[in-house]
Amino acid sequence: MSQSALDTFVTDKTFADLGLRPALLEGLTKRGFKHPTRIQAALIPVALTGRDVLGQAKTGTGKTAAFGLPLLHMLDTTAGFSALVLVPTRELAIQVAKELQELGSFAKVQTVAVYGGQPINTQQKLLEKRPPIIVGTPGRVMDLAERGILPFGDFRFAILDEVDRMLDIGFRDDIRKILGRLKKVPQTMFVSATISPDIEKLARSYMKDPEKIVTFEKSLTVSQVKQSYFAVERWDKRRLLLHLLRKENPGLAVVFCRTKRAVDEVTEYLNKHKIDAQAMHGDLYQKKRDQVMVKLREGSLKVLVASDLAARGLDVDDISHVVNYDMPEDPEVYIHRIGRTARAGREGVAWSFVTPDQGEMLTNIEMLANVEIPTTEYDDFKPGPVPADVTAMREHEAKRKEDLQVTRSRSAGPEVPVAEVVDTSMFPDGIVPAALPGRRLGGRVRTNRR
Repeated sequence: MSQSALDTFVTDKTFADLGLRPALLEGLTKRGFKHPTRIQAALIPVALTGRDVLGQAKTGTGKTAAFGLPLLHMLDTTAGFSALVLVPTRELAIQVAKELQELGSFAKVQTVAVYGGQPINTQQKLLEKRPPIIVGTPGRVMDLAERGILPFGDFRFAILDEVDRMLDIGFRDDIRKILGRLKKVPQTMFVSATISPDIEKLARSYMKDPEKIVTFEKSLTVSQVKQSYFAVERWDKRRLLLHLLRKENPGLAVVFCRTKRAVDEVTEYLNKHKIDAQAMHGDLYQKKRDQVMVKLREGSLKVLVASDLAARGLDVDDISHVVNYDMPEDPEVYIHRIGRTARAGREGVAWSFVTPDQGEMLTNIEMLANVEIPTTEYDDFKPGPVPADVTAMREHEAKRKEDLQVTRSRSAGPEVPVAEVVDTSMFPDGIVPAALPGRRLGGRVRTNRR
């Protein structure tokens, strides 16, 4: 077993040591799982006691099984709706539901995913069978509840996956409403790769005396990811990306952009230059998103260009490279991004494009990750010409500074002569002025005198 695998798995324990029931152990054995990961070994026994758990572990360490296995162990499969798992994106809902269904196949526990983009009627038919586990996005869960299709009365378990994003400002109101409507006080399990102090404080307000479990110590980064950055002007980023993809020929690269527009522009540019690339962002129709995910899992896609939120459901083991085309302002987002590669003990590569004004962003990432990210250069990459609008802007700025300098020089008046007298007792530099300055403040002091 490689060193990276030894860092991930607890090799002196098996799943049988964690107290799981035989049907689950049989399913794990059939799937080839023997040793739990560190987050699984730490979280499962605590969850089996019925205690609320706040779990933090890096991406790719089996957090879904960490909350899914104790959930499957404790469920009453005959009781109908029992567990509600909330996730931020449709893709993640599909992925988590699929994994829970596979984990519970020998225990015969049914899992259903509900999310926007799929017809309500389709999901209503599935919910009529009252499956024990519901995995859903907050918006669709609220919609189904308000229509009376998904009653909240019977849920005994509430799980938030990617809790840092779930309790972000965009989802916070829906989460508060959903958790507030659960009639029974549920056992809660919240997990994520990164949990800031503010998010932790908010998460604890929805839990009862949770035990926090963190399975990494000094560094949040994935140890087997080879990180580097390229110093590049913003107008050269597309050309640099194309150069790297052609030169390095990665197996599967995920390119992260900050905006949906950038995702579309970069994808179009790569396709124009004969690179097979697909876009993934929130404005895509569900059918198109599903098609992209199928290509990803089949291994028939070379480059995926994605926004951060859309990539939350990318639980794909074969991602070889992550490209930070646009640097994230939040260092924790960087940790999430690079965690998309180096899955299941494999090694991975993370490239970051850093423009001249983003040095502070890079420093903040290095401080959080507790690493120094080295710079990389390719001698055969030649930067392109400076765009005309940038040249014009620079010339305008230079002219403005020159004019400002002339104005200041004129307003300063003639240079003040100095005497050849040295007096260090009265003047720190020892030079005694020979005359008053050429220009002085001539304002009047207001008084009560008339």
